[in-house]
Amino acid sequence: MEKFAIGLLLGGLGGALLVANNYKMRTLVRKGQEEVQAKLDKLMDEKIEAVESATESIKDAVSDADILPEKRKRSEKKAAK
Repeated sequence: MEKFAIGLLLGGLGGALLVANNYKMRTLVRKGQEEVQAKLDKLMDEKIEAVESATESIKDAVSDADILPEKRKRSEKKAAK
């Protein structure tokens, strides 16, 4: 979905650049592209940060609970069967 939205926006703005022959219009389109790119960068940074924080919390929970040895034992038992 995100790739589609990005492609749609960039394609639309690129098409507007091709159609626009005067300097003012090209300047406005470039400004619009920069604004859209900044918003998309911000959204992607927020998503990456959310994923990283979730990963960190999972790592902390695993290290605090020491459940890895138990899971290893269970998987070894399953492999032995």
